[in-house]
Order: sequence, then C-alpha cells, then structure tokens
Amino acid sequence: MQNIIEELNYRGLIAQYSNEEAVRKLLDSKQAVYCGFDPSASSMHLGNYVMISLLKRFQLAGHKVVAVVGGATGMIGDPSGKSSERNLQTKEKLEENTASIKAQLERFIDLSDPEKGVLVSNYDWLGSMPMIDFLRDYGKFFSINYMLSKEIVKSRLESGISFTEFSYQILQSIDFYHLHHAMGVTIQLGGNDQWGNLTSGLELIRKIDGEEEKAEVMTAHLILRSDGKKFGKSEKGALFLDPKLTSPYRLYQYFMNVPDEDAIRFLKIFSFLPKEEIEDVAREHFANPGARIGQKKVAYEVTKDIHGEEAAKRAIAMSEALFSGNVASLSEEEIDDVFGEFKKHIEGEKKLEDLLIELGAASSKREARTFIQGNSVLVNGEKVTSLDATFSKENGLYGRYLIVRRGKKNYYLAEF
Repeated sequence: MQNIIEELNYRGLIAQYSNEEAVRKLLDSKQAVYCGFDPSASSMHLGNYVMISLLKRFQLAGHKVVAVVGGATGMIGDPSGKSSERNLQTKEKLEENTASIKAQLERFIDLSDPEKGVLVSNYDWLGSMPMIDFLRDYGKFFSINYMLSKEIVKSRLESGISFTEFSYQILQSIDFYHLHHAMGVTIQLGGNDQWGNLTSGLELIRKIDGEEEKAEVMTAHLILRSDGKKFGKSEKGALFLDPKLTSPYRLYQYFMNVPDEDAIRFLKIFSFLPKEEIEDVAREHFANPGARIGQKKVAYEVTKDIHGEEAAKRAIAMSEALFSGNVASLSEEEIDDVFGEFKKHIEGEKKLEDLLIELGAASSKREARTFIQGNSVLVNGEKVTSLDATFSKENGLYGRYLIVRRGKKNYYLAEF
C-alpha cells in the first residue's frame, strides 16, 4: 500500500500530527480514518470541502473512511472560533441539516462497500446516553485544569462559556473512543482549529485503554489566501457546496479570480490531479501568467469535482459568453446567475440614453450620448450606435431581459 503522507505533504495539507512517525507507521497498512462534520447549517462550504477531499484521498489510497455528522454535538455547539455562545437550534432543524449534510457527503465518498466508507451520525451513540453514565464513564477522565488549558476554551474565558459548550470536547472525545472500539478507527482528521478537541479524544483512549493503544490524530491547515484573508469567502459570503446557494458558475468565477500565487497552491490542495500534471501546469502558468493557465485549470477541476463535468463545462461557456459579449446564448437561468446582482427593474419603453442613466451606466445624457456614439454600448450582444434607439420588453431576451454592456467589462441588466 502506498503511504499517503508524502502526497499530503506535497499538497500542503497537513498542519500537525500527534506523532508523525507513528502515523506513518500506521498508514503502511490499511486503517480506518474518521472526520466529523458539523450540521449547524443546511450546506457545507469550501472550507469543509478541504476535509471531505482529505477523506477521499485516504479512501483512494485504500483506507476505510468514516464520515461522522454531528447530529448530537451539533445540538451543543463547538466553542472554537466563536467569541460568544451560539444560539441553539431546534432538534427538528438539526435533523433537517443532518440529512442535508449526509446527502452532500454521499456525493463525494464511496459508500458502496462498508469496508471502503461509512457515514454515521454521532446522535446514534450520544443521543440516548444517560447523564450519570456520561459523568461516571467519561467525565471522570477530564480534569478541569486540562480542559481549561485547551485554546478552544481559553479563548472564551473572558467573554464567558457555558457548561454546555464547555462539555463539547468531552462529547467529541467520546466519538473517537466509540469509533475506535466499534469500527476500529485509529486516526482522526480535523481542521487545525480542532487540535484541542482531537487531542482530547486521543487522551481519553489512552487513559482508558493504555498508553500503547494505537490511535493518532492529524490536522489540516486552515486555508488562507495569499493576502491573508480567509479562504472560501466571496463578496457575497461563504461559497457553499449546494448549487442552489452557490451556483457552479459562481464557484468557477471565484477560482478564476484568485491571485497567481494562489492558483497553483489551490490546484494542489483541491484537485486530484497527479503531481506530474500539476508541475506541468505550474511551469506553463508562471511562464505566461497573463494567460491565467493556473486559474483556468483549478477553476475547472474544482467545479467539475464538486458539481460534475457538465456543470463545469457550462460554467466555462458562460464565462466565454461574458468575455466575448455573446450573451444572447445564455439561458434565462444563466442570465440571472451571471448578471442578477446588477439587475434593475425597468418599466415601459426607454430611449437608450435614458436606459443607460437608469441602469447607472452613464451619469448624464451627455455622457450617455458620448458612450453610444463612441461605439462602446452593446445591448444583448449587439452594438448600438443610434441616439434614437429605443427598447422595450419586446426587444428583451426571453421577453424580459436587456443585457447592456458599456466598454469591455461593465455589464448591467434591465428586467421588464
């Protein structure tokens, strides 16, 4: 079996190991590896996808993977990364979210054979645990001093933390202990902000089963852009895996617009391309940065892996239509997806110069006329140079849309 560690290190994925030598030794043979996913929202986002793809890499390397949806821990709330107590969601909402997160995980992890992959909710073993059993069987292994020393708790002491969220690390520790015994899980994966929770689980196993028990943890880097900003955020917010919340086109455009420094780095982190192909792309990319070879490759690969090849090809076609000005080829749904943020509602028939002013494409009639006479105005992909031109819904694409372009890059959408 090929050891996956060198592959993960090449891609810049791993931040910390509980014991790198021990992890490497474990991974010389088939292991069961697990990662947890929080159902606090109805969809996961690109940050979560780093962990999903990490599980997938382990599975492709021949290991069994266990994806755990936090049906129980989601009811408590992870204190890490939070400055204050989160609002607890209803059981019904969490059940709905848990089902949604499970459905997303099923798209990426092979569950056809339980020896390859398993998907479970920790509510199955935590949901019915009696409080006395929780305190006697597990709580006694956690000293308050030990729990307070964890960064996830220390960061909250000043603003305050409830016993509910304080107990989160015990519950997550029970997950590792339970999976270690029920499914033979030996390695837990998590984001680097989860280091305290992961090592707590490791400690619990060793306190109950002995210091020599084979169990380890490893964390992935929290992905940041080269400018230091949090990865996976667009101007509209998080980039979700649900295509209804973030369309394939929006996802594609996000990666098309990353800086040159990030294009190859993200190709390593997110794509499943082999090292040799990535290095070839990198050479071409840096030899001719203006061609945006790296951005095109990572945008296509990520969109394809998350939404499928057809969606990725359509995202490319939409981008090319935008670049070329051939916007009439777009479907109704695609027009709204591409230009919806610029949309303004228009009533009745409009002279082109008035339409430009109403859309914000010109600040005055004089400026509007200059743009029109300067051959810099296109409506639905057609250049318009007549000052007498008028438009109504009859001229609209699908009887409702006028896509106005001023210059090479400035687009506006009128909807009748």
